[in-house]
Amino acid sequence: MKLGDFNYLFAASSSRRLRGGDIGLRILSVVLAVGLWIFVNAGERGSVESLTVPISYASLPQGMVIVNHPPTQVKIEVTGPRTLLSLLDPERLTLKIDPASLAPGQSEIKVYPAMFNVGRNTTVTSISPDQLSLDIDRLVTRDVPVHLAVENEVAPGYTISSVDITPPSVTMIGPSRSVLPLTSVSTEPLDLKGLTADTSRSVEIVPPDPTMGLSTGHVDVKVNVAEAITDREFRAVDVEVKDSDFKYRVEPKQATLTIRGPAVKLAGLAPKGLAYVDANGLAPGSHELPLQVTVPDGMQLVRQSPDKVRLRMYHEKLTTTADEHPS
Repeated sequence: MKLGDFNYLFAASSSRRLRGGDIGLRILSVVLAVGLWIFVNAGERGSVESLTVPISYASLPQGMVIVNHPPTQVKIEVTGPRTLLSLLDPERLTLKIDPASLAPGQSEIKVYPAMFNVGRNTTVTSISPDQLSLDIDRLVTRDVPVHLAVENEVAPGYTISSVDITPPSVTMIGPSRSVLPLTSVSTEPLDLKGLTADTSRSVEIVPPDPTMGLSTGHVDVKVNVAEAITDREFRAVDVEVKDSDFKYRVEPKQATLTIRGPAVKLAGLAPKGLAYVDANGLAPGSHELPLQVTVPDGMQLVRQSPDKVRLRMYHEKLTTTADEHPS
């Protein structure tokens, strides 16, 4: 074989080997292209992403307030390529609501898919809630008297004579529907259990609505306690005869008295010696005399029965004790 023939055969053999390698590269390229196509198309296939998006409410005009508690978040579902959905940021999708144009009262705001900037090739398919309710009212300011709330009672026989509150009223600011109907605002309950003397405390004010503002959160109170004044009826009170030199008989022998005074002192008052007639200087015989009643200081006689009694004086000198006179 000539050298030229040998070179020809070597070149032909090398060419066949190159053509075989080229086919392998082509097959590999096709496989990669198909894989890339599958990957891209899988990413473009419709996927669903659920997002919780915050709601931002713009400031209301001065003198207005939102009374209710509207939602602060809304849930949406977005469909589109998975690669694009993975890029969505809920914070950047914040739903912005401007209530400046709303009138006082209840308003409903419809939430539309177009209010969310989710980008091209993606779509908002679900919104919950899809409607927002806003209740708007005017802010008003008003001075309201303070009422002291109490619990339990002072000691038996005592009563509250007066209550001093400083300041006597507070300035309240809040929705007109809540502030205007108020006739007073109450404090936390002050426990009076068993009190027998004046007491001073600082107590917190309880706003009737948490949306209201107060010029002060507490007041100073002084509760003045005094003995309760009441009436007590004394039945079957013995009628005594004072300063008699003679034996005697009195008719009727007993009286009924109603006395007014401090309840504690009245409870300890003994009826003996309350009702009497004065026989000083009276001669033997029959006498009609006014029934006299003596009461301690700080008390007064309200009613008595009878007003007069008949006293019969005998000629016999009184030498025994009063309890031994003839009946």
